[in-house]
Amino acid sequence: MTTTPTVVLVHGAFADSSSWNGVVEALAAEGISVLAAANPLRGLTSDAAYIASVVDSIDGPVVLAGHSYGGSVISVAAQGKPQVTALVYVAAFIPEVGESALELTDRFPGSTLGPTTRPASYPQADGTDGTELYIRQDEFPRQFAADVPTVTAAAMAVTQRPVALAALQEPAPAAAWTTIPAFALLTTDDKNIPLEAQRFMAERARAAATEVAASHAVTVSRPDAVADVILRAVRQPH
Repeated sequence: MTTTPTVVLVHGAFADSSSWNGVVEALAAEGISVLAAANPLRGLTSDAAYIASVVDSIDGPVVLAGHSYGGSVISVAAQGKPQVTALVYVAAFIPEVGESALELTDRFPGSTLGPTTRPASYPQADGTDGTELYIRQDEFPRQFAADVPTVTAAAMAVTQRPVALAALQEPAPAAAWTTIPAFALLTTDDKNIPLEAQRFMAERARAAATEVAASHAVTVSRPDAVADVILRAVRQPH
């Protein structure tokens, strides 16, 4: 069994696993095994259960890294998983039990996400309709990826994964960061999650925090900075 952790990357809302491509390249160059998981974005408990199953499929220790809403997911997915040696929050939510992503965003001023989104209906397994959210394509570059090249940001707008509104409203049933070492990368130019909110959550989680001048799409614009924080989590003594 390997002793070097495998890194599992969990994207957030309005993104997909390809948003980690630059980070994957940087980690692979350091000889780190990486898996970028597909976050369903349908509900916090069910999303976390899926990511937990991904963790269970890996031999040896795991470092979980979550971007944005992915931070909420890893906080729940890692609960009761002794093989998870660290949690890395990248411009991410770090909820306490009972808190939702939307509640944490609204607690602090500065997010301009709400007015840029559009709702759509989708069929749920029980036959009812759910509501999911997209960022409007014309607003996406400015809102989500202001420091990403225009052509890339436009492509990200087209390929974005919508998030179920219920997932952003669902209270966290667990907070694994209370028992697992946490690391955080905070984005000072973030228009989705205000910097003040990120600082509050990182301080509360006693996370080893680093700030970088970047948009919410820091995994695309500054993969080097993201990889550096993840590598610190991988290489910590444990």
